[in-house]
Amino acid sequence: MRIVVDAFGSDACPGPDVEGAVLAAREWAREGSPDEIILVGPEERTRAELAKHDTQGLNIRIVHAPDVLTMSDHSEAVREKENSSIRVGMRMVKSGEADAFVSAGNTIACLSAAIFDLRRIPGIRRPALATVYPVTLQKAVFLDMGATADPKPEYLLQFAQMGIIYAEKILGIANPRVGLLANGEEEEKGTMVLRETFALFSQSGFNFVGNVEPKEAVKGYADVIVTDGFTGNIHIKTAEAVASFIKMMVKHDVLGRTLSKVGLVLLVPALVVALPGLLCLWPGLKKMTKRLDYAEVGGGLLLGVDGVVIVGHGRSNAKAIKSAIRRGREAVAAQIIPTIKAGLEARRQVSHD
Repeated sequence: MRIVVDAFGSDACPGPDVEGAVLAAREWAREGSPDEIILVGPEERTRAELAKHDTQGLNIRIVHAPDVLTMSDHSEAVREKENSSIRVGMRMVKSGEADAFVSAGNTIACLSAAIFDLRRIPGIRRPALATVYPVTLQKAVFLDMGATADPKPEYLLQFAQMGIIYAEKILGIANPRVGLLANGEEEEKGTMVLRETFALFSQSGFNFVGNVEPKEAVKGYADVIVTDGFTGNIHIKTAEAVASFIKMMVKHDVLGRTLSKVGLVLLVPALVVALPGLLCLWPGLKKMTKRLDYAEVGGGLLLGVDGVVIVGHGRSNAKAIKSAIRRGREAVAAQIIPTIKAGLEARRQVSHD
């Protein structure tokens, strides 16, 4: 398997992007995997960054792309910068030179390049960016988180179809429950688009559980949560912000204040007394902070285009890049694109019959 990584995607590029690729390659080397990581970007700068790491025995190579699409670039710049790292990486996936593309770059640029170079899957009207919902006790698919801001009801229906396949193949959820993110449980709640979508979902044959408010989403009432890209982007960023705040509270209020109140003189005896309790709590605290770490997810899978594309946060650190690479690898291994194609074709045949 060959994963292309945009070496100049993140806000702090190329540092986190290259380091994340090295971390992933080291993990694969320990596994004895022959899989390859391809860093794409301005060769001289990429090579200089890669030289900061010990890459002996790692299956990493560099492909030159002289241009970079920045966060300020709009969709028209995608056409102009044909040799940008994003465009070169997308074309490698299109030609079969690579199996997946990973970038923490401009979401609109990634979306435009994916449509331009990879094209949409036949029958798909608009792509959707899907992620694993960050603040729930069980894994769930959330989409769209920013690819299509103003969709029609039939687009949301396709988002649900692709989300179901993602939940089944990537998360291993049988007959996933589908919910519409809304401001109330009642059928008549929400915008006109949402109400029309509710009617479509009710007749779709999905395991449709109706509208879900954010509090129901957190409780795990649905395995696939569908919304428009504008609402989804705000919602997921709010969820991540809350998760980050909870992590900060755990470190500051639970651990930090406890130690500060004890004082230096009493610290050692207090720790001796508290140690058994801390040891019992530590695995749970560690698991909770890991669950709340956006870097564990890494990025969203751009569903609806004819190739595996993972888009991460611009603020991604090396850990997030590594996780995004893992997401891409999982999607390729699960054959998510062929499965989506087959699933959509099967639904079309059923509807025609």
